[in-house]
Amino acid sequence: QVQLVESGGGLVQAGGSLRLSCAASGTIFKIHAMGWYRQYPGQLREFVANILSDGTEQYHESVKGRFTISRDIAKNMVYLQMDSLKPEETAVYYCNVFSQPSLTSPISDYWGQGTQVTVSS
Repeated sequence: QVQLVESGGGLVQAGGSLRLSCAASGTIFKIHAMGWYRQYPGQLREFVANILSDGTEQYHESVKGRFTISRDIAKNMVYLQMDSLKPEETAVYYCNVFSQPSLTSPISDYWGQGTQVTVSS
């Protein structure tokens, strides 16, 4: 089992920045991907960004050039630097991890509890 703890959400003015952090702990043999999703009220979660085990970064088209994902492999942490935030990006942001507890175990995905990001106009 893997536990994810997010931090860094809050209130920021339009054009401002926030940095989200997510720490993964538990039985981890290998992390295959770490990423971020967001959920607007009444909508499904949408992909924001992720980083694969080989370091490949992927972003939702709407955040390219403004958001940057990074990781600390030794600490099993992933970060999301969000710059030039827009009011319409107000949402709950969730950390997501795909990992294996052992070499022979299947890959499972895990979710954090979510952190609120509010961008005021």
